[in-house]
Amino acid sequence: MFYCILGVMVASLLGLLFLQSSRGKKKSGASSMEIQTLNFVKENSGNEKCYSEIDGSNDIIIVGAGVAGSALAYTLGKDGRRVHVIERDLTEPDRIVGELLQPGGYLKLMELGIEDCVSQIDAQQVYGYALYKDGKSTKLSYPLEGFHSDVAGRSFHNGRFIQRMREKAASLSNVKLEQGTVTSLIEEKGTIKGVQYKNTTGQVITAYAPLTIVCDGCFSNLRRSLCKPKVDIPSCFVGLILENCELPYKNHGHVILADPSPILFYPISSTEIRCLVDVPGQRVPSISNGEMNHYLKTVIAPQIPPELHSAFMSAIEKGNIRTMTNRSMPATPQPTPGALLLGDAFNMRHPLTGGGMTVALSDIVVLRDLLRPLRNLNDSHSLCKYLESFYTLRKPVASTINTLAGALYKVFCASSDPSRKEMRQACFDYLSLGGVFTNGPIALLSGLNPHPLGLVIHFFAVAIYGVGRLLLPFPSPKRMLIGARLISGASSIIFPIIKAEGIKDMFFPCEHASILQSSC
Repeated sequence: MFYCILGVMVASLLGLLFLQSSRGKKKSGASSMEIQTLNFVKENSGNEKCYSEIDGSNDIIIVGAGVAGSALAYTLGKDGRRVHVIERDLTEPDRIVGELLQPGGYLKLMELGIEDCVSQIDAQQVYGYALYKDGKSTKLSYPLEGFHSDVAGRSFHNGRFIQRMREKAASLSNVKLEQGTVTSLIEEKGTIKGVQYKNTTGQVITAYAPLTIVCDGCFSNLRRSLCKPKVDIPSCFVGLILENCELPYKNHGHVILADPSPILFYPISSTEIRCLVDVPGQRVPSISNGEMNHYLKTVIAPQIPPELHSAFMSAIEKGNIRTMTNRSMPATPQPTPGALLLGDAFNMRHPLTGGGMTVALSDIVVLRDLLRPLRNLNDSHSLCKYLESFYTLRKPVASTINTLAGALYKVFCASSDPSRKEMRQACFDYLSLGGVFTNGPIALLSGLNPHPLGLVIHFFAVAIYGVGRLLLPFPSPKRMLIGARLISGASSIIFPIIKAEGIKDMFFPCEHASILQSSC
């Protein structure tokens, strides 16, 4: 009797094990649309950590949900991709840069269908610049004739704009927006398979996707796996907010060609004006011991337009002074199967011209158009070869804005060199001429007409204009020497930047991209 009962119990146990095994096999053959999660506990130094693995549910993983990451997530999600976005901090950012979107960037917002993200955040329309030098000023309007009446620049609180972009992306059912810190890329035999990240509960999760796009910003800790970064730090910004005042030129950004370097003003809401004081080099005066206040009051304040002086001094006394290191980094891609870099993680330029968001949004349009014909992203090596054309097709817009930002910053900085002084004055006078002399450079700066050849022509037109001013009405040996040094100095400014951007890709992108795509 005992053995009979024992036999029944053993048979029942074996049946249960067989049934469980069958269910496991059935689950392992599930559709790739289903999420398979394996949890296990691993002990490390006496602490228990929970590890998970997510596979088969995503087409694309995006690291970072700033401007680039959020816009990209919405764009790819709208095209039917299953997108998983992982952002370190989903609370509203508080930054002093990324607050001015050029008209060219706004056109890209319209092209992506996300122009409504600048609404309901008290964004201000911007129609051009006011340029100041030695007490004189000139208004440089964007050449907006022929565009829709809504097309203009926009200035705003960066954090409000990003939150609107995140909300837009998260509104799509096939976009998952998650807070977590990506610690590493998962690499197998030279191919990126996904990422490992830690979520808000401390759980370490491995997520897989055919394509991982890294958009984790200027402080990216992942870019070294995907490129060879050469980061330059030309200066720092000191940021203040001016209240209860109006700009001399309404709805315009203001650039003061100060000593030692430019000062910027632009509205970020209906009641606030952002001031950015550029400080050359990698160090700024200390805020804690009062050096910063002294520097702003004694060196910068005397160069501020009278209409803004009182509000500027009040902002200093209020004490909410912020600093930000300005970084410049040419795009130096290292094509890697399964991964791509985008945004400031990939390419940076001096923020003087406010071109960063325009470049990022333009890159997203290029990438969207390249990915649209592809329904299957699983052949990582073929996809990598195909996407090499992205690095070339982005060049006309990106390189024009990058080169202009770097060159203008160097021209706008004060110098004791007579030839550099002449170049600075020539630039101010050339832009003040009006007509094509104003519209051409401003169309380049605004991203409305980003042609590299036009940039080179206008840059050397400024230099030649400066030489002409030196030689007329009567040239002298000293003036001729300064003129020669002016041309030489202009060449030494722009040509290294163009070389870093890549001459072939910058000036002949379509031909190079066609060769790449035909070889895929």
